[in-house]
Amino acid sequence: MPELNWMGDKQARRAERCVAYRLLETVEEVGEAGSGNLLVQGDNLEALKSLLPLYAGRVKCVFIDPPYNTKSAFEHYDDNLEHSQWLSMMCPRLLLLRELLAEDGSIWVTIDDNEGHYLKVLMDEVFGRANFMANIVWQKRTSRENRAAIGSAHDHLLLYAKGGVGVWKDVRNLLPPNDAGYANPDNDPRGEWRSIPFSAQGFRPNQMYRIRTPSGDWLDPPKGRCWGATEEVFKSYLADKRVYFPNGGSSRPRIKQFRTDEKGLVPMTWWTSDFAGDNEAAKKEALALTSENEAFGTPKPEELLSRVIAIATNPGELVLDSFLGSGTTAAVAHKMGRRWIGIEMGAHARTHCLPRLRKVVEGEQGGISQIVGWQGGGGFRFARLGEPVFDVDGRINPSVRFAPLAAFLWFTQTHVSHATGAFDSPLLGIHGDTAIALLYNGILGDRRPQGGNVLTHAVWEQLRALAPLHAGPWLVFGEACRLQPATLKRHGIVFRQIPYEIGLR
Repeated sequence: MPELNWMGDKQARRAERCVAYRLLETVEEVGEAGSGNLLVQGDNLEALKSLLPLYAGRVKCVFIDPPYNTKSAFEHYDDNLEHSQWLSMMCPRLLLLRELLAEDGSIWVTIDDNEGHYLKVLMDEVFGRANFMANIVWQKRTSRENRAAIGSAHDHLLLYAKGGVGVWKDVRNLLPPNDAGYANPDNDPRGEWRSIPFSAQGFRPNQMYRIRTPSGDWLDPPKGRCWGATEEVFKSYLADKRVYFPNGGSSRPRIKQFRTDEKGLVPMTWWTSDFAGDNEAAKKEALALTSENEAFGTPKPEELLSRVIAIATNPGELVLDSFLGSGTTAAVAHKMGRRWIGIEMGAHARTHCLPRLRKVVEGEQGGISQIVGWQGGGGFRFARLGEPVFDVDGRINPSVRFAPLAAFLWFTQTHVSHATGAFDSPLLGIHGDTAIALLYNGILGDRRPQGGNVLTHAVWEQLRALAPLHAGPWLVFGEACRLQPATLKRHGIVFRQIPYEIGLR
């Protein structure tokens, strides 16, 4: 597969490995506790790395609206990065987002023509060209820009599915059906119906038969088309009284589609402003929420996000936006009953995103609120990036508590997030046939220096009692080991010393 090359590309592809793991420090809880929603203030590359232990493979939908690199000045973003810098900024973030996506998840990225075609090639490389689903064209404005050589009226929305089309087609949702045209002129006991054409594009030999109408005429398929199914299927439709011949039985057959059979519409790649809103609608939404309507020059409308989230997720599933901007993705996900994670850098995570999402919890009625019947409720945790787990000399930061270290240790050993995310025992869990344990920070209740952090005979008996039926090997991390090699071998224990053998960087 072709690979995109730019100045600094090799470093960019390795950059996420060098990002230090930082703790997430809770600043405040808004609304109901334990909602699973999270607003993070901090650099999104570092924040994504910190989310891996608990969320790897669990995000159903990623939506990001990154800086477009348009050579324009924005208050909160440097959107004038040199081309190679922009690619180097995007590459490691996409790599981390791929790790966070569920196998049946999808990523949607808005972009314009300045970097859109380069981004397509980069995403082919990161997510796999076969996993490209669509380039959706969104009509972002309806007014004409007379100052431009050619006015830009659309953005791209690149869509990739981590598991490919076969997996994603089975889990993605259809759009609501069009209810127009249903009636029951023949009092069919199955209820209201509307007719759809019984023809299809192209030429298929087994669908090129002749059909006799009730008036006695013989009809061929329309020119350049074939019938919509084989003759055997058509006869089954006739037997089921699903075939409708207009104009007194003299016109080409149509098929009855009953309202109860309507499952929805397959999404298409052309999204008009009537379907998904536009930038002007988004600015009006922002103006209704804050007086600082110039904080974000090109916000996305709630209607656009509602279309993405409705197609890509179901209630309760997790949506992530690591370029949260004005907070639209999180606001819409919250109103639609999804869990969400939003990441924003700088002070405006507190001054813009936090107030907006607080208003959502309180029941604000802008955007899609009335469409979805939003009345308020739920909550979220507002957190910021804390200290790195390791200091500059490679030692574990004294402020690190057991649970955050356990979460990342579990991830580095298993490459999956923890089933529950709860770490309140030295036995972190059993992965495959191996029990993984961490002796750190007095987790066994002994707060003396080195107490409970050293693998001794007594500590081993306590560990074994936590999984008495486990007959497989043990992987134990601790400050030191007092057991002899023969004892370790007899019990199937592999000991690794912290911090030297954790590999958190």
